[in-house]
Amino acid sequence: MPPFSLKKLTWLAYGVALAAIVLDQLTKWIVLHVLNMQLGQTIEISPIFDLTFTLNTGVSFGMFSGGEARWVLTGFSLIVAGVMAWWALRAPRRLFAVALGLIIGGALGNVIDRIQIGAVVDFLDFSGLGFPWIFNIADSAISVGVGLLILDSFLSERRTEPVGSEAQTE
Repeated sequence: MPPFSLKKLTWLAYGVALAAIVLDQLTKWIVLHVLNMQLGQTIEISPIFDLTFTLNTGVSFGMFSGGEARWVLTGFSLIVAGVMAWWALRAPRRLFAVALGLIIGGALGNVIDRIQIGAVVDFLDFSGLGFPWIFNIADSAISVGVGLLILDSFLSERRTEPVGSEAQTE
């Protein structure tokens, strides 16, 4: 056996991360190079969903916008991805591994944009549902990953509670 081998759940996390990065970058490439969308352009798809091309210099959903934080946000995202990748080495459950993979992939998908073009490509527009932010696959992966981490936390606490944990005295 090699001196260092990864367990199946770690491979799952890293595989999910890779899939999230590929899907994120592929959809952004389609928006930029197949649809040739221009900044601010909207393609109407349905009453609730459009493609609207924006560049986000902040973090998820446009928070902390303003370009000057580009390298700070890049560094922070790399640190988060690194911590999650390290945590994946110890992933105890499938749901936990998938959640970490989504967060890693989302963070790195947006880092690629920041390094290449100085901002993150956003295009998913659900303003027809009253959702005011335009986002991308990476943002979605991060949000879903955080939600799954919370769900995993609740589920794992529930599994570890002893049945009939009330003290019985006789």
